[in-house]
Amino acid sequence: MQSRSTPRLLAFGAVAILAGLLAAAPATAADSHRHDTHTAVLQLDQGARWQTDAALRTGMEAIRDALARAIPQVHAGRFDAAQYRALAEGVEGQVAYIVQNCKLKPEADEVLHAIIGRLGQGVEVIGGHAAGTKPEEGVVHLAQTLDDYAAHFDHPGWKGLETGH
Repeated sequence: MQSRSTPRLLAFGAVAILAGLLAAAPATAADSHRHDTHTAVLQLDQGARWQTDAALRTGMEAIRDALARAIPQVHAGRFDAAQYRALAEGVEGQVAYIVQNCKLKPEADEVLHAIIGRLGQGVEVIGGHAAGTKPEEGVVHLAQTLDDYAAHFDHPGWKGLETGH
């Protein structure tokens, strides 16, 4: 039996893959000597964080707030499968909002695509679609991705997460 969220997960997966490909196409990792492997690069704007717009800030704050509510229960072992699904769907929804509404200059957009790709990886883990992982590892991955976002994007008033990691 197919879950109601399967089409959404497939759509989000496609967006995440596309985002990763778009971010990876123009650049390779600085320390990589292999020409057949491309990775999305998180980089600053000539030493400064990239500018954000209202849509990006709104979506990222919603993801951050959802994680902030979830983390205490995840750490306590009281986050069940339905809550993980809801968290994943919420992140997917915010990423879709960001992709649809965010308007950044192309260089900043490339870096954002790397962040979006990492969010997609976290959602895959939360959803049990990454072999050998536990859903709580996806929550940690999402929290780390938000740290990367804060390190690379100028988001006035951004509050980091207390993850205990």
